[in-house]
Amino acid sequence: MFESIILILDATLRVSAPLILAALAGLFSERSGIVNIALEGKMLSSAFAAAATASVTGSVWLGLLAGIGISVLLALIHGFASITHRGDQIVSGVAINMLAVGLTVTLGRFWFGLGGQTPALNDESRFTAITLPFADALADVPVIGMLYSQLISGHNFLVYLSLFAVPAVYWVVYKTRFGLRLRAAGENPHAVDTAGISVAWIRYRALIIAGVLAGMAGAYLSTAHSAGFVPNMSAGKGFIALAALIFGKWKPVPVLFGCLLFGFLDAIAIRLQGVELPLVGEIPVQAIEVLPYILTVLLLAGFIGRAVGPKAIGQPYVKSR
Repeated sequence: MFESIILILDATLRVSAPLILAALAGLFSERSGIVNIALEGKMLSSAFAAAATASVTGSVWLGLLAGIGISVLLALIHGFASITHRGDQIVSGVAINMLAVGLTVTLGRFWFGLGGQTPALNDESRFTAITLPFADALADVPVIGMLYSQLISGHNFLVYLSLFAVPAVYWVVYKTRFGLRLRAAGENPHAVDTAGISVAWIRYRALIIAGVLAGMAGAYLSTAHSAGFVPNMSAGKGFIALAALIFGKWKPVPVLFGCLLFGFLDAIAIRLQGVELPLVGEIPVQAIEVLPYILTVLLLAGFIGRAVGPKAIGQPYVKSR
């Protein structure tokens, strides 16, 4: 029983990692006043870029840089449409999502001829598990050894990075001058402008940071969680990350718990496949797999408390004259 719990928690961390990175990306952009519904498209595009680059070069680090690069490029396009030209942020985000779905499959077929997929990556071209010091030596120690060797140790670089990113984002948002200006730009951009600070530049920087984090999330999907890119592999994770962001009320630590909740449901779904439960019997796989998405709908519909976002979110800023 204890071992099964450890395995579920281990799977929770692995499944939650891209959600955490994507949700933190959304936190930066939405705290600045930009709705980032394009997280899904940025994750999908970076997943393809990372896998394609890693496959061609054999370097997972170049793949990660490529994934971050394409995500930042899409973030700048998003900013150009919604900040510079004051376009509708939702429409520009949806356009990026549609562009990502079409381009990744088309380029994948053109370059690799595998129906939109990239070639399978070997271990040298992927982020593999990291064994922490003394993990093997402590493996046989009751409880503590299993917690350390199976739950804490054995994850890849991006899983650990996603967990360390939460306190780092908290410090940036709440303890730095940039974080203060970021929050002010999302709450009262006119006050920021009055202080002689460029609202547009703050929002662009927020989108660039969001692009970096979303690029890492996408790269995780194809070079860490999987061994290559398959069409639509993001499977709505960008929208789930947005739901976790709303669930966490745009605060880093509650957002982390929201992502872990989604990851836990996903891990439970994987473990329950083919298992017969008392009085219920074997639950259909489809019913189990839909659980995280049902929770997403419930959160977005406002059933889990009311979440009030930054006051100026979604509003293009027009400089006072």
